[in-house]
Amino acid sequence: QVQLVESGGGLVQAGGSLRLACACSGRTISNYAMGWFRQAPGKEREFVAVISRAGVTTFYADNVKGRFTIVRDNAQNTVYLQMNSLKPEDTAVYYCNADHRFARDVYSSKTSNDYWGQGTQVTVSS
Repeated sequence: QVQLVESGGGLVQAGGSLRLACACSGRTISNYAMGWFRQAPGKEREFVAVISRAGVTTFYADNVKGRFTIVRDNAQNTVYLQMNSLKPEDTAVYYCNADHRFARDVYSSKTSNDYWGQGTQVTVSS
């Protein structure tokens, strides 16, 4: 079983930065594509970014491309999401995800049926 715990959320002004972390226990993350999704109030959960098992390939949602960067440290069993130039519309609960499929399949489907963290709140004020 995979347990995922997110951290690093908080309140930031527009234009600011945050770095989210997702620590995994129970299994090594090297067996999974690791991703981030988010859900704003009253909206569906949406795909943000995904990184391949070896960390070579990344995919991003169009609305975060160029501002967000996903990286992973398989030795530390942790994945990160660096978020720069934050906008009020980035306000959401951010969820970490581990998926047994290839990263491109997570990106293509924009969803996952595998493992989720409990989420961390990110609030961007204008």
